[in-house]
Amino acid sequence: MTHACPDSLYDTIADALADQGYLVLENPLPADLLAGLLLNLQQQETALSRAGVGRQGDYQLDNRIRGDAIQWLEPGVPAVTEFLSWMDKLREAINQRLFLGLFDYESHYAVYEPGAFYQKHRDAFRGKPGRKLSTVLYLNPDWDTNNGGELVLYDEAGENELLRLAPEYGRLVLFLSEDFPHEVLPAGARRQSIAGWFRIKPL
Repeated sequence: MTHACPDSLYDTIADALADQGYLVLENPLPADLLAGLLLNLQQQETALSRAGVGRQGDYQLDNRIRGDAIQWLEPGVPAVTEFLSWMDKLREAINQRLFLGLFDYESHYAVYEPGAFYQKHRDAFRGKPGRKLSTVLYLNPDWDTNNGGELVLYDEAGENELLRLAPEYGRLVLFLSEDFPHEVLPAGARRQSIAGWFRIKPL
């Protein structure tokens, strides 16, 4: 079953992105879809692999920078297919409202074991083709905020904190990839999410 979002939600997302470049949504995805994604993540346990930093020739594993394990999402499992469809409808709606030229979406499960973190970084650099809009969906039922693990979003200079967000179940955050350095703070418990990026084509 395909879950459609009301136009009012798309309007809210587009307005926030145009105004401040980021927003947080509380449980925008249906409960059955979240449950399906959480189950699939649990079933993917053995497929998770350590995440690296850098691209191609610069790619390396470095726990001093990031400590999560990931598994890329591909259509096939019903919950994953539905999630990717939901995101594709969001892509179309944002393009209609903001003309960003988003052409596809890539995403992966990200699991941080206790103590793991991701140092301050950017998902994209201004003027470079690729990632334009970042998304994070949290899959942590009954998250205790005392466990930390927040996402911290900074201004473009990377100096002033704009947002500190606990990874609570069903919460979705979106932000313009070029504009906001961000980090993941260490958590006292296993921290699970889906990190994703809408991309633009090279010129």
